[in-house]
Amino acid sequence: MTSRSRRRFLRSTAVAAAGALVPGIVRAQTSVKVGTAVLGDYALAGPFVLALEKGFFAQEGLAAEFVPFRGGPNLAKAVIAGEILVGATGATDILVFREAGMPLKMIATQTEGNHFTLNVAPEIQRVADLKGKAIGVTLIGSTTWVFAQIVAKQQGWDPDRDVKIVGLGGLDAQLAALTRKEIHAFVWGDGGAVTEQQGKSSQIQYASEEAIKKNGEAIRKATRAIFRAQHFMRASPQDAAAIAAKKLGWSVEATLGAHKISGPLLSGDGTISVEALRTMQDTLLEHGVIKKRLPLDDHYTKEFIPVRV
Repeated sequence: MTSRSRRRFLRSTAVAAAGALVPGIVRAQTSVKVGTAVLGDYALAGPFVLALEKGFFAQEGLAAEFVPFRGGPNLAKAVIAGEILVGATGATDILVFREAGMPLKMIATQTEGNHFTLNVAPEIQRVADLKGKAIGVTLIGSTTWVFAQIVAKQQGWDPDRDVKIVGLGGLDAQLAALTRKEIHAFVWGDGGAVTEQQGKSSQIQYASEEAIKKNGEAIRKATRAIFRAQHFMRASPQDAAAIAAKKLGWSVEATLGAHKISGPLLSGDGTISVEALRTMQDTLLEHGVIKKRLPLDDHYTKEFIPVRV
């Protein structure tokens, strides 16, 4: 069992939209695929699961299929390729991927705060104890990897030499590796205990530039369905947890525990905080995760906000 130290950590969740719709019409509904960077994060995947299970996508005229991925970079590739219309991932991805020339833009804030967690083995009493040990992340280059890098640099370590950062995929793989002592910590969302860190950010939604041009109405409908689900999560946490728990593979009690961490952070209308984006950019620059300060307004559009539900 992991110990639950309390050091809150920069966390950003983002929603992405791709350039092409999935072909096919089902009962006059537009077929789309939606995805998240991982499954085991209630604030990330919960709104998608609930929008599907409660029929919110269908009520918007969308026949949606939900596809969880094994990390933000994999989701981003699918978004840009047009395989996924709307997805959710870490908001740091937009800064990292835009610097790499990927045509993505934020479209809305999904959560207004941070809930990234550093989950450690029982023998780890402080962050300094992780020197020379392995830290699990979803994928190299993902948001969890970014924050593992930041943890190392805040300790004055070389992240390539003083710790080993390992891409393991989903939450089950992280927990199994922790049990086998192959890693001594892993970075995750509300599926683990919150480890507090300095800083602030907001969680945001983003879309490909091609999608904004070609499929704006479908993006608008999908986003509205997701935000209806977020309103439901806040208004009826017990009912929402019971529905989401089945898909997440968690107990209802564990899902409610995640809701206590991240539920209050769910955005009501998607308003984008440029200040939060600037804070994230400053942090990534400070720790060498990105090298260039691109104009902030290159990263987002306000075409889809505020979201009206």
